[in-house]
Amino acid sequence: MDALDAISKWLAKQHVVTYCVGREDALWCANAFYIYDRERVAFYLLSDTQSRHGQMAGKLASVAGTVNGQTKTVALIRGVQFAGELRLVEEPESEALRERYNRRFPVARVMSSPLWEIRLDEIKFTDNTLGFGKKLVWLRAEQA
Repeated sequence: MDALDAISKWLAKQHVVTYCVGREDALWCANAFYIYDRERVAFYLLSDTQSRHGQMAGKLASVAGTVNGQTKTVALIRGVQFAGELRLVEEPESEALRERYNRRFPVARVMSSPLWEIRLDEIKFTDNTLGFGKKLVWLRAEQA
């Protein structure tokens, strides 16, 4: 199993991402439920464009963040750190993705927030179940 396969398998089982955007000298982070797309190596989430992070991002922004499990045992720690690009997904592209999101999170059907994509360009996965401090790294630039 290559690094992206292992990372993708784990990310597909999680559901909350913390992501951070910046503009000028300001940074802001947010949490969101996400769906993960292995083919695009991307997260999809809902967020209001009028939120602080939505306003800072505009339609396109650099983004960094994390996804982590909640274990209390050091030997079981797993988590992802990432960097990429956050963009507002417009219709009609968003329709199929939004339906997939709604299937995973049915409560989202009543939300009017738009869909966003976090395209992952760099992923570092720490997986202590493979040995303390074991890291798997994936870079989009190396896949081209």
